[in-house]
Amino acid sequence: MRRFIKNLEQAGELARVTASVDPVLEMGEIADRIVKGGGRAILFENSGTRFPVLMNMFGSERRIAMALHRESIDEIPGQIETLFKKLTSPNGLGGKIALLGRAARWLPRRRRGRGKCQEIILKGDEARLGLLPALKCWPHDGGRFITLPLVATVDPDSGAPNLGMYRMQIFDEHTAGLHWHRHKTGERHYEAYRRRGERMPVSVCLGGDPAYTYAATAPMPDGMDEMLLAGFLCGRGVRLVRSVTSNIYVPADCDIVIEGYVDPSEAKVTEGPFGDHTGFYSLEGPYPAMHVTAITCRRDAVYPATIVGVPPQEDFFIGRATERIFLAPIRLALQPEVRDVWMPAAGVAHNLVVTAIDATWPGQAFKTAGALWGAGQMMFNKLMIVCAGDARDIGALARGVRDFLPEEDLLFSRGALDVLDHAASCTGEGGKMALDLTVSRPTREVVAPLHASPCCGVTSSDLSLAASWGIALLFAAPDAQVDAEGFAIRNGIEGVNLLVVTDAAAASLSHEELLWFCAANCEVGRDVRLAGGRLVVDARSKISGEVARWPNVATSSPETIALVDRRWAEYGLGGEIASPSLRYIPLLNSDGASV
Repeated sequence: MRRFIKNLEQAGELARVTASVDPVLEMGEIADRIVKGGGRAILFENSGTRFPVLMNMFGSERRIAMALHRESIDEIPGQIETLFKKLTSPNGLGGKIALLGRAARWLPRRRRGRGKCQEIILKGDEARLGLLPALKCWPHDGGRFITLPLVATVDPDSGAPNLGMYRMQIFDEHTAGLHWHRHKTGERHYEAYRRRGERMPVSVCLGGDPAYTYAATAPMPDGMDEMLLAGFLCGRGVRLVRSVTSNIYVPADCDIVIEGYVDPSEAKVTEGPFGDHTGFYSLEGPYPAMHVTAITCRRDAVYPATIVGVPPQEDFFIGRATERIFLAPIRLALQPEVRDVWMPAAGVAHNLVVTAIDATWPGQAFKTAGALWGAGQMMFNKLMIVCAGDARDIGALARGVRDFLPEEDLLFSRGALDVLDHAASCTGEGGKMALDLTVSRPTREVVAPLHASPCCGVTSSDLSLAASWGIALLFAAPDAQVDAEGFAIRNGIEGVNLLVVTDAAAASLSHEELLWFCAANCEVGRDVRLAGGRLVVDARSKISGEVARWPNVATSSPETIALVDRRWAEYGLGGEIASPSLRYIPLLNSDGASV
């Protein structure tokens, strides 16, 4: 981590803040401004603890490439494809043996004795979570959270290790919640220990080589060690040492290790709320409690942290790396026709995905969508566009969306959704939709007035996308009775493919922000319907009884915004950046995490 910080500084990619900054709300508000402003990584040198705090270390394409030991992320897919082709080539046994020997250098290596991460060892009562500068990011968060934890567990039956990233809420000095979802390997290990009637050892790593942090987020196949991916990225095997109070092995050079156990015989604890990567609060839920037995660290340890919320955030650039790195395995092992997969920032990874394929026969787009919906974390996707051109060509996508035929070019399905998808009719399950743009359709003639009159429950509209995208944006109160088709007829709107209704309070958002807001608030099975040859989407907040609780957008409080405004010159971060939260506060439906 120290070496990475030095490299960032030499590259002009690091800002040091020497002023004292509070990890409770203040650091998060600063980071939110810097991330959205395209700024540098930030090292808060005075956190009120012994540990400096590093934030936004992955928050640009250049920095994520540096973190993964590359000049460009685009180098990695080619390296993976070359390896695969050499291993599967029918010729050259000697070359394959040499390649396997090279790959063996990426395997993790266990070593005896202590690692740098164990230069300082605190056990029992001395191992206090309050020693860490854990963040409270948003005002209605349930407490302080460890936001970049590398949670190491072991399958008790097979002995296979897993490294996952599951946020941790600190409850007291010796207890924290582990937020792993039902689909995650950590939960599967937990259930295995529960069946055996045994305590589950857990070690949580912080820092070390940034490639370790990326590997913990990567959608690796179940049972494959994330440290192997880290070794490939680093060009060397990760050196592991045994935790001081369990048999869990951790990277010897990470910065901080929190050791402990989960007792599956105990009732789960209430964790949350938490301002999440969807841009909304994820609400309270039952999760396992980790009991801390030891905390170890380097003498020069740095505490890494991140903030998530309304996109774009630092996690978008981590997702960009995943797009590129895992495109090669998708092409080689699952879908050879796939040429590109693009997850726009507004889609917060799972909500919206654009896939480009080599389309050669009818129905291939729907076949591709179905296969991807069954592949790892892509199963959480709910809106997929499949095209035959450049997935990132906005003009071509606009023409395709304007001209598609709703009755023929749409596939509706149901399946797994992200547990954090607050719009889902059932937690973790709901509707999906794929749009086939691989078929060239005649240009659709669109007629739309410059200004439409409010009527049919619609208070205002934005028709600026009608001619280019075939989309009419309609704004209404969340609990209003809206007749979107009647609005279109009365205002003489013709040839528009999509009528999207969203909150009146969202009318001031940019089109990209509206894409985020509408994709997050839409459940395909409940909120999307075909009517009069076009698609009608109700992407409003559901605060009138359709769901039990509806989360608010995660925004800073006026008090925190004013504090950071007042202190900005002290931070030494250049010209003042306005708080992004000022744009989103009008979207709030209550003074709390949810309605």
